[in-house]
This record gives sequence, structure tokens and C-alpha cells, in this order.
Amino acid sequence: MDIIDQIKNHFSESLELKMRSVEILPEQIAKAARSIAGCLISEHKILCCGNGGSACDAQHFSGELLNRLEQERPSLPAIALNTEMAAITAIANDYTYDRVFAKQVQALGQPMDVLLVITTSGNSANILQAAKVAHEQQMPVIALSGKDGGKLASLLNENDVEIRVPSNRTIRIQEVHGLIIHCLCDLIDQQLFGEVL
Repeated sequence: MDIIDQIKNHFSESLELKMRSVEILPEQIAKAARSIAGCLISEHKILCCGNGGSACDAQHFSGELLNRLEQERPSLPAIALNTEMAAITAIANDYTYDRVFAKQVQALGQPMDVLLVITTSGNSANILQAAKVAHEQQMPVIALSGKDGGKLASLLNENDVEIRVPSNRTIRIQEVHGLIIHCLCDLIDQQLFGEVL
């Protein structure tokens, strides 16, 4: 395969997965958006986290809420836990890396806040620990996942939402996660502030 065909193949795979996803994910996305909007309407906050590319997605999500997506509106409370480098390195050094998000959820999370976790595999130990602590704090969990949902899928309960991208390829899952994040932010804005003009 030459380089042009390789590029075209990336676009084709991405489009094909997005078309499969649109057939199975809208209900979960809508449910997640309602959960987050309800949290914000009740004057609670969103905590979010991920590793690697998913950390960037968590930061992207919190940035869109803190600033704006497309319409002018008040800032919304969201914290990307993976941006707290002093806390992450202290916790990893004193305990283990598995606890870097859980200890932050324990300190910052309140009942009826929402934890958004982003993981392509569903098997990251620090994400699993964060979800467990969120449940202890009476916080619903929204999980953006992929593959078979991993160990995270079995931890989720009836108050949680899993949005599982139907792919085993990490880069494709992350592309759809980006689209889901924009869908969530748009739906949250509409529910809180009305249609974009």
C-alpha cells in the first residue's frame, strides 16, 4: 500500500466506524448528556480523567465546559484530574499510580457530582479505582470506552452510563471519543441554555 492509499484507508476506517457508532450509541450519549446536565443544574460539578490520549480528551471536555463550545454562556464547573501534576506525582510516589485519580475523587467529589472516565480498554487500574471511589462518594460514572468494555464494564451500575465504541483499534476509538465529547457538550449547552443561535 502506498502512502496515499494508507491515508485514504485511515479516512475510510474512521468514517465506517462513525457510521456503525451512530446506529448504536445515540441513546447512551443522550442519557449521559441528561445526567451531566442534571448534575450541573443542581449546582454540582464534573470530574473527568483518562490516560495518554484519553487524558487529552478529558482535558478537552473540561475545557469546553469551563469556556464554551459554540455559544456564549456562563462557565460550567469541570475538573480534569489528570492535569494536577503535583497531586499525581505525589500520590504515585507515596502510594501507587493506581490511586492518582481515586484520591482526587475522594477529596473533591461530592454526592451527585459526576465522574467522566475515558478509557479505550476499560482496564486501566487508576480508572477502575476512580470509578470505585466515585460509587463510594455516591457519584454516577459516565464511561467512554471501547473494545469489550474491559473490567470497567462490570463495575458500572444502573446509575452509570457506558458509551462503548464498537472497535478494537485504539486510534479509531479515540476519534469517536472526540466526536462523543462534542456531542455531549452541545447537548449540555442546549439543555442548560437553549439552542445555539
